[in-house]
Amino acid sequence: MNIIGRRFGFFLISIVIILLGIISLIIFGLPMGIEFSSGSLLTIDFEQQVEQQQLTSELIAIGYEDVLIQQTGAGDFLIRTHELSGEDRAALEGALAAKFGNLTEAEFNSVSPMVATETAKNAIIAMVVASGGILLYLTYAFRRMPKPFRYGTCAVIALLHDSLVALGMFSILGSIMNWQVNLMFIIGILTVIGYSVNNMVVIFDRIRENQQRGISPDFETVVNNSIVETLSRSLNTSFTTLITVLALLLFVGATIQNFVIVVMIGIIAGTFDSICVAPALLVVWEKKEWGKFIRYVPFARAKA
Repeated sequence: MNIIGRRFGFFLISIVIILLGIISLIIFGLPMGIEFSSGSLLTIDFEQQVEQQQLTSELIAIGYEDVLIQQTGAGDFLIRTHELSGEDRAALEGALAAKFGNLTEAEFNSVSPMVATETAKNAIIAMVVASGGILLYLTYAFRRMPKPFRYGTCAVIALLHDSLVALGMFSILGSIMNWQVNLMFIIGILTVIGYSVNNMVVIFDRIRENQQRGISPDFETVVNNSIVETLSRSLNTSFTTLITVLALLLFVGATIQNFVIVVMIGIIAGTFDSICVAPALLVVWEKKEWGKFIRYVPFARAKA
């Protein structure tokens, strides 16, 4: 099974997926939840049956044009709008009760612009620190290997790949489903980073073992054999984790929806890049093939 021999094809697949995500981010953006853009989030449960479209129309009619509504699996409604004062909140609930009957407020959260800005800054710092820590750790862990810095660098590039794929896919799905980025999304991204590193370390460690055993003088052969030897382990781990995450989505519901969706996307992307991208980057770096990929791209070949 010559996985590394198809490395430029795998790179092309990754680039196409990332470009689609970037296009989606440019067109649709990445809607921010109240943790990052300020506002209020109200969870309401009506005694009688209320359709989401009816609720949306009523809120717009009473002046909440910026409202975003999501219905949970339990039938509650998550209503996100601009920051509400105590009086605004009481008036809103009163207007809805007059229209649809008795209601119960299950939860209310409000975030000011200052807190939202601080939260966004801290989230970025957390991701940068995580990436830097992974780079330093892998460089140290493979310090007895030739050029250990490459292992850490390739891992961070692969993690950036996972994050971009997750952001792009979430932008596409969010534009369709009215999802927003919240703290659960950031936790999901950090979880994906940790999970992907786990798979990569297993493969990188097998590369180290096979090089020390001297199974081949050709680095490409060593890397490909290492991937094949760990392939079933990586796929089985990812599949069983996906089952667990899917169960969370089905039985826990909207409260951790963003976390679950990001982790599911990340597991798939992370499995792909830990097998097909990160080890291949080691080979390309070792063989100095950076320019070869440009010649591999179909439109570049056609132009040539």
